Amino acid sequence: MRQTIAFNDGWDFKEVFSEDMLKTGELAEAQEVRLPHTVKELPYHYFDESLYQTESGYRRIFKADPSWKDKRVFVKFMAAGHKATVYLNGEKICEHATGYTAFEAELTEGIKAGEDNVITVKLDSRENLNVPPFGHVIDYMTYGGLYREAYLIVCDRIRIADAFIEASVPGSIPGDLKSFRFEGSIYADLTYDGEEEPDPEAYKLRISISDHRSGEKLKEELLPASSRASLTLQDAKLWDTTSPNLYDIRIALEKDGTELDSVEDCIGFRRSEFRADGYYLNDRKFRIRGLNRHQSYPYAGYAMPEAVQKLDADIMRFELGLNAVRTSHYPQSQHFIRRCDEVGLLVFTEFPGWQYVGDQTWKEQAYINLEEMITQYRNHPSIILWGVRINESGDDDEFYEQTNAMAHALDPTRPTGGVRFIEKSHLLEDVYTFNDFSHDGKTPGCKKKASVTPDMSKGYLISEYNGHMFPTKSFDDEEHRLEHALRHCRVLDAVNDNRDIAGSFGWCMFDYNTHKDFGSGDRICYHGVMDMFRNPKLAAYVYSSQQNKRPVLEISSSMDIGEHPAGNRGGIYIFTNADSVRMYRNDVLIKEYTEGDPAFSHLRHAPMLIDDYVGDRMKEEGFSERQEAIVKKAINYIARYGMTDIPLDIKLKLAEAMTVYHMDFDTAYNLYGKYVGNWGGEATAFRYDAIKDGKVVKSVVKSTSSALKLDIRVDHTELEEKDSYDVATVRVRVCDQNGNVQPFFNMPLTVETEGPISLIGPKRVHIAGGMGGTYVKTTGESGKAKLTISLPEEYSFMEGWKEETEFIIK
Repeated sequence: MRQTIAFNDGWDFKEVFSEDMLKTGELAEAQEVRLPHTVKELPYHYFDESLYQTESGYRRIFKADPSWKDKRVFVKFMAAGHKATVYLNGEKICEHATGYTAFEAELTEGIKAGEDNVITVKLDSRENLNVPPFGHVIDYMTYGGLYREAYLIVCDRIRIADAFIEASVPGSIPGDLKSFRFEGSIYADLTYDGEEEPDPEAYKLRISISDHRSGEKLKEELLPASSRASLTLQDAKLWDTTSPNLYDIRIALEKDGTELDSVEDCIGFRRSEFRADGYYLNDRKFRIRGLNRHQSYPYAGYAMPEAVQKLDADIMRFELGLNAVRTSHYPQSQHFIRRCDEVGLLVFTEFPGWQYVGDQTWKEQAYINLEEMITQYRNHPSIILWGVRINESGDDDEFYEQTNAMAHALDPTRPTGGVRFIEKSHLLEDVYTFNDFSHDGKTPGCKKKASVTPDMSKGYLISEYNGHMFPTKSFDDEEHRLEHALRHCRVLDAVNDNRDIAGSFGWCMFDYNTHKDFGSGDRICYHGVMDMFRNPKLAAYVYSSQQNKRPVLEISSSMDIGEHPAGNRGGIYIFTNADSVRMYRNDVLIKEYTEGDPAFSHLRHAPMLIDDYVGDRMKEEGFSERQEAIVKKAINYIARYGMTDIPLDIKLKLAEAMTVYHMDFDTAYNLYGKYVGNWGGEATAFRYDAIKDGKVVKSVVKSTSSALKLDIRVDHTELEEKDSYDVATVRVRVCDQNGNVQPFFNMPLTVETEGPISLIGPKRVHIAGGMGGTYVKTTGESGKAKLTISLPEEYSFMEGWKEETEFIIK
């Protein structure tokens, strides 16, 4: 029977590989590390990519159990960035030349049963390799390391090398379907290490299917171990974004009733199809709303364990309210994709590359990358599209005819796409996937399908938008942050208005480190709707407000007029998914907003434009109804846009107020100060109450900042070591007394730890735009631990200047 053994602890690491790593013995300048591991822990910003570009070495000494003598033994690396040469007891046994897919190195021939053995990995993380994605400039850091987990696999001489469960649903699906009879296929690839090839007829496959949530076994069947085995499941439930029903499947290889090998996976049944008029999931038209995701993190690069990978899927689905993700520009962690399966997040994944296509040797490696991606990820129900074209590359018909043919042969159940920024490009794939960066703040939100694709009969999907067109930092001024959000609104609104566009993926989920050719000079691309620690910028609320699972209420302004040129507030928006929002000034109701801005009429929940700062309060002035309306309109306009460029209709109303109602400038000035300006008077507080089904579900208060406090959000405080160390994500916000992020607080915070935990990165929290974070890592010991984060000492008189978080380590 198969044994899968975590192989992540006890590795020796050297930043520069040396020949003494091929054997046992002391290693000078080596450090003991655990996987996932990055070759270089990096600063937050202002660093050069040369820091992680090295030919490093990893060594693991392990004792092989005597019982392995007649077994096959493999070591499986889930990823090694970027060219790995693997040695066993000093002898080279394999090479792997991509950093984004898993590979196995077979140890069977050279392993010494009952003795110490040495696994060594020489890892080349330099960017001059002749393999994808390298060859030219790249708009993201590629980082190095054994940055995902590793496992020892011990199995019989005959084993299941690969199993593909063809779980797509053929035919039409009635709209009221609750369950159905699924008929599919299992392709089990058997390999044998021996002198003679075994007779497949002598072997059987025992298929067990269980409910993923409850664990209840639903079916067990013994089938011939042929190249294709039929599978039937009564009362199966569909996988969908709203009901991501999953089934655990176990495939055991048997001979004469004895189990020899087994593999386990998780599957879902769904019908996914791109048509000329859009995307259909289980035969219902479905609008894809997603963001692009890199797999990088501050300090650690790519090297983060299971909990952190899964958290990104949770953030996208539950915090941002997305229904899809594009894994730009390479396959990502199996943990992340499995979580997408579990939470109902559709996935568009692609093989590695960025704009450049190399020589034939380079292309041959690209073919290998494509095959590995599809065979390793094709059982995930969340994956709906294979990217088989190097991101933003030019036409290369011979190359892409081959990648398309390979994809369809390896997985006939899914369509292919190919991301380009070229209009009317050669369409060899099933879906035209296009990076539409046409919106510049004034132009339409997106291009029409007919102006981009050469074949209107095929599906069309926008794979990127915004991003570099309007980089936005969390500490930019208020008007810049608002325009960033509105640009995302405009694109989403335009996509929704075009019924033949399947959907869109914005660029991108979060800010990321990049090369010198890109970014803002500090080696960060500020293209995200979140910062690098996954704290939301204003634009994030554009997405989160489109869902109805949790209440959302965010105001685009601090209501401090000094933040705006000439003190004119301009447009201020309410981002919410509530039925209405009541706006109060010093506890007096000004207006209840029930309608979104008509400029975004195609959004489910359009942002609401604040257009009234007066309300009904002017009735105390004793004005006639018309005079009150004239003055109120003028004051509200001036409150937003000031005295310059007043439109003609407002000027005429002001003239009427002066001639008919004999109002002079001093009277008008005093009225403005009373109802809007209030300089030198009572402090003004605005409260916004989000109303859902007649109840207040969320409130936001905006008033002059008088104190600071820390808002610490930890994703989990019970840490558990499983296959490797565990990491808790700590997101930090510096807020005012009302819980509003202070975007111009840019000072580091002090961090202290107690107990069996350590920090990834420096012993401080980098704060930019009032937000930042850190990562708490287990050390292999159990017990209780504590994390203390503090504002700088000069703020110690404030009540919320220090926050403690307690952890339990299992």
